[in-house]
Amino acid sequence: MSSSTPSSSPDFQPTEPAGLELLDPLAADDSGQHVVIARQAILDETRAVFGYELFDRSTALNSHTAASDAALLFNALSYAGTEALVGRKTVFINCTHESLAGGHLELIHPEKVVLEVPTLPETATPEEIEGRIPALEALRARGFRLAFNQKVLRRAYAQWLPLAAFIKLDTQAFRPELAEPLVKFARTHTQATLVAEKIETAEQHERMAALGVKLFQGYWFAHPSLVKAQTIRPSQATILQLINLVRRQASTSEIEDLLKKDPTLSFNLLRFINSSGFGLSCEITSFRHAVMILGLKKLFRWAALLMTTSRAGGSPPAVGQTAVVRGRLMELLAAELLPPEECDNAFVVGVFSLLDTMLGVPLEKALETVALPQPVTDALLHNSGVFAPFLELTKACETGDDVAFARAAETLHLSNRQINWAHLQALTWAESLTAE
Repeated sequence: MSSSTPSSSPDFQPTEPAGLELLDPLAADDSGQHVVIARQAILDETRAVFGYELFDRSTALNSHTAASDAALLFNALSYAGTEALVGRKTVFINCTHESLAGGHLELIHPEKVVLEVPTLPETATPEEIEGRIPALEALRARGFRLAFNQKVLRRAYAQWLPLAAFIKLDTQAFRPELAEPLVKFARTHTQATLVAEKIETAEQHERMAALGVKLFQGYWFAHPSLVKAQTIRPSQATILQLINLVRRQASTSEIEDLLKKDPTLSFNLLRFINSSGFGLSCEITSFRHAVMILGLKKLFRWAALLMTTSRAGGSPPAVGQTAVVRGRLMELLAAELLPPEECDNAFVVGVFSLLDTMLGVPLEKALETVALPQPVTDALLHNSGVFAPFLELTKACETGDDVAFARAAETLHLSNRQINWAHLQALTWAESLTAE
């Protein structure tokens, strides 16, 4: 395994988040025993990212107390900077009551932070429940917003309700027919914004949205909503044509002719190659010149990336963002273990792992429209080949499935530190693309 920093092409040079190297103090030794942060998107009613829930998955891999895990998460946020993890979005942090009393809260700016506070065990007395109120009120006074789970709607927690900025409704914890009375009760007795979490299907999302819920958490948005006789929009079709031309190493003239047919595509290419990140000393105005400078390999990569912003049928913006993070994360992880020439293919696997959602057709059918190397297709369709374990690990980084994460990390013999570094880099890079 290479111990060097993962390589990257000049036009996609990673920007290391400020202070990331300060994660070192969190590691007691080389075993990688430091905080490993995962995030899950929380989307608004337009299916744009409202914020992210962050949680520490070190508990699946190491032995810590709940309070120390929360302290590690807060320290990582302080050292790495919330910009690296969530950009300018709101961050939700899962806490314990023990962790809420720690001094690490002083490290965090509360304006964009929501503390997810659990209810107490079933054996808690009314006095114990009431006894938590002064600490929660103090957090609110310092500017933190508080989120509670749906158990806060029980009679015993009536005094907590005025403190709630958010209430999270676990859709897996109640029968569908109970959703309406639960939402109605929450709206009647609180001013809190409701978040429907563990939404895994479009039907669950539609049910909660129809009840007036505005925020949603879960990966239903990454699952394709397939439409019969779905057609691919012209811009998408042109991108796929471009990818196919590049894959068969077509001439510069053929590629130039295609670019001339799609003003949006050609505009994006010239904007990209003339960006400050590309580092050219003179402006490129010719499609032919752009293709020659970029080269087929980088043109292929650019087209794959562009596909994430060319959405069909209203697929949510979060899909493109997720695809970009997957692609960059796979590229960085592959750079640790595979030859440099394989890293671009790893990137394409990550980006195209959501191609079915972006195009609105089954993945197998979507891949029929684009020529891809066999190892890329094997990973996407059959979960096999050299890129499959990287894709599995990348997907595990998006969820709270600690077992899947630990299994995938062990398969690749990658340390917590390597994965965390790559994930932070991928998140930062994806945010920088969004900001452009």
